[in-house]
Amino acid sequence: MKAALLVVDVQNSFSPPTWLTDRINTLLPTMMSVATVERHDESQVPFQKQLGWRPGAADDCLVTTDHVFIKHGYLPPPQLLSCLKTRAVERVFVCGLQAETCVLAAGFCTV
Repeated sequence: MKAALLVVDVQNSFSPPTWLTDRINTLLPTMMSVATVERHDESQVPFQKQLGWRPGAADDCLVTTDHVFIKHGYLPPPQLLSCLKTRAVERVFVCGLQAETCVLAAGFCTV
């Protein structure tokens, strides 16, 4: 079964603990990997208006994955889903930050 690791929002704005990035780095060589990075676009997701907060404009993923996709909001972008489908991935392991929102939302997407 072809598997992939989806790394969600492991970026400076969310202050990931070192143990998390260390454990993700341990997993990365074992399978294909993709990551999302949240970028602020108030016209798409009004974080500033609703929460009084927004992610950094220049945040990058803090672990090195095979592919990185920019997203606005909670769901993985369509390009990420297309990438997984094109590579015939059958199982996706999800890890990262914002478990109650963004990591959870990744589980509701279908490839």
